[in-house]
Amino acid sequence: MAALELEGKISRKEAKQSGQSARGAWVKQDFILEYQDGNYPAEVCFTSFGNDKVAELDKYQVGDEVKVSFNLRAREFNGRWYNDVRVWRISPVNQVQTAAPAPAPQVTYGAMPEQAPAPSIDDMPAEDGFNDLPF
Repeated sequence: MAALELEGKISRKEAKQSGQSARGAWVKQDFILEYQDGNYPAEVCFTSFGNDKVAELDKYQVGDEVKVSFNLRAREFNGRWYNDVRVWRISPVNQVQTAAPAPAPQVTYGAMPEQAPAPSIDDMPAEDGFNDLPF
């Protein structure tokens, strides 16, 4: 599957939730990201699950522009389906790595660089009877 990413502004952070499961302690925090969907703003609720992801979300405040990489999950419970939009990376929009532009070529003015001389008639192969194409 292609990577799912969305850029937008954090419009709200919900309270952290924690609990205990058969696998051990867990923590999660939901946040709302506002993004531009064509001509209209839209919102999506993301979940940061786990200590490391919640700590990563703590670096950002409401109003910060971020790029969110996420996975979609769904599960069924009692005949109803529930979607989960789980964050696996958050990065600031203004610090997203881009390729550096290539340096401009060095231009020097003055003497022309040395070039090989243009071919002359003496450089042409000798004529033989086998090469009599009309063009």
